Order: sequence, then C-alpha cells, then structure tokens
Amino acid sequence: MISQSEMPLAVLGAARLVPLVTIERLDHAVPLAQALVEGGLPVMEVALRTPAAAQAIGEIQRHVPHAVPIAGNVLTPHDLSIAAHAGAPMAVSPVATSALLEAAAHGSLPFMPGVATPSELMLAVTQGFHVVKFFPAMAFGGPEALRAMYAPFPHVRFVPTGGTREAELDAWFALPNVAAVGGSWLAPIDEVRRGDWGAIRDRARAVVARLPK
Repeated sequence: MISQSEMPLAVLGAARLVPLVTIERLDHAVPLAQALVEGGLPVMEVALRTPAAAQAIGEIQRHVPHAVPIAGNVLTPHDLSIAAHAGAPMAVSPVATSALLEAAAHGSLPFMPGVATPSELMLAVTQGFHVVKFFPAMAFGGPEALRAMYAPFPHVRFVPTGGTREAELDAWFALPNVAAVGGSWLAPIDEVRRGDWGAIRDRARAVVARLPK
C-alpha cells in the first residue's frame, strides 16, 4: 500500500514539469488540457480560484483521457473537500496550516502542502507529508534554497513554483530533492483567454524537448 507521503510522487509519475493553469471559462478546460497533453505535459495544476475551476477538473477527467488535472490553490479544509468532489487525483496548496494538514492527513486524497521555510517544512513532515510545493520559490531563494535544504531534509522532495522560469530549469533539475517544477509561464493566462491552444502546445513541446536528460 502506498503511504500518504508517497502518493504525490505516484500521481506525478514521470512528469517533470507541471503547468499551473487558471481556467475562467468552462469551455476552455478541454482544449487547454488537450494542448498540454499533446505538448507532452499531461499533469497540470488547475487553480481553484475561479467559479469554473472545480467543474473544469471534471470535464478534463472525462474528455482528455491522458490528462492529470490536479487541484491547486487549496487553502482550507473546505477547498480540500471541493477538490475531492471534483474528482481531482491530487490536491496542492501554497500553504501548510495546521487545519489543512490535519484534514489532508485524515483524508484519502493525495495532498502536497506548500512550504517556504524549514519550520513550515517540519510542520508538514510531522504530519506525514514528504513531498511538498516550495512556494514562492524564487522569492525564497530559488535553487540555492533547496540545495541548502537537502542536508537536513534528504528524504523530502520538492516541487518549486512561484516565479519559476525556463531559464532556471537546469539549476532546479540538478538538485536531487526536486521532483518536478511548476509554473504558470507554461500556459499564460492571456493565451488561455484568447484560446491560442497552438501556442501553448508548441511551447510545451519545445520546453519538453530541451529538458535536461
């Protein structure tokens, strides 16, 4: 049986990049997911900060078989419940509050809390979470911060997001404690709003082709 600490890695699978997407219109959900899957980025984080987000996760699950739409921006136990009812395969948060960690630890939905400091990380680890979002990654030290985290926390894996760019991918992936990197730059909101699925697909393909081996 996979433990709670290992579940996020099982959901992420071989994914090394996780686009953070904001879906304002439900009819954008399926073509956006299709563009990302065709570009080689099947795992995507759908932010639960629009009225369409939860339903969009369900639409993607039904109509884009290879897509893995995890629920992002989960801030409260109620948000966690919304993610579960939407059918999300995993929930992700930018924070690690005691209430949220306790609710996630007692639930069955794979969960990745967000941390920015060693103290926040310890709070997550003591609740059994060993795969975490590092947020906001660039504001809190970028790759060098996670390089420093490795010695005291060698068993923790991070998914940095927040200010990440393609330019730092080599630096992130050179670290042994980075499981994947997330970023909204992979599916910019302006391209989503105008339905420029080709641009999103082509960028994804180009970035995947340049990933360090």
